[in-house]
Amino acid sequence: MAERNPTHQRPSRPNHSLNANSFLRKLQSHAPNSAQLLGFLALFISGSILLLLTGLTITATIIGLIFFAPLLIISSPIWVPIGTVLFVVVAGFLSVCGVGLAVLAGLSWMYRYYRGLHPPGSDRFDYARSRIYDTASHVKDYAREYGGYLQSKVKDAAPGA
Repeated sequence: MAERNPTHQRPSRPNHSLNANSFLRKLQSHAPNSAQLLGFLALFISGSILLLLTGLTITATIIGLIFFAPLLIISSPIWVPIGTVLFVVVAGFLSVCGVGLAVLAGLSWMYRYYRGLHPPGSDRFDYARSRIYDTASHVKDYAREYGGYLQSKVKDAAPGA
């Protein structure tokens, strides 16, 4: 029935050893070197240690709160006023220090300005001063001009005045 053709050969199987070698070469080219492996190992170890320490810290905090919560609740009438007074004192001290630093900075700027050292912002200060002077002189001229006008009107209305 079916005769075999002796000239017909089965297709050859691919050479797996050649494919395996190329795969291993690709794998080795992408593999990390020893320095990278040591870096990953150090990262893993330090991360594990920090995670363990975080867990221990959280556990100790919760256990401390469990044991000391009754003591805190019983002694809170003492701690709340003391905490309030300490907060007000510290806030006041820091505010006074901040205002003192601002005053010292302002005095230092004024000293440098009047010595002619041109500190930062002195050009804006000079511009504002000249604008104020110009405005004041315009107002003075305007008042002198219209002040005389109003005096003459008053004399017209009351000749004996």
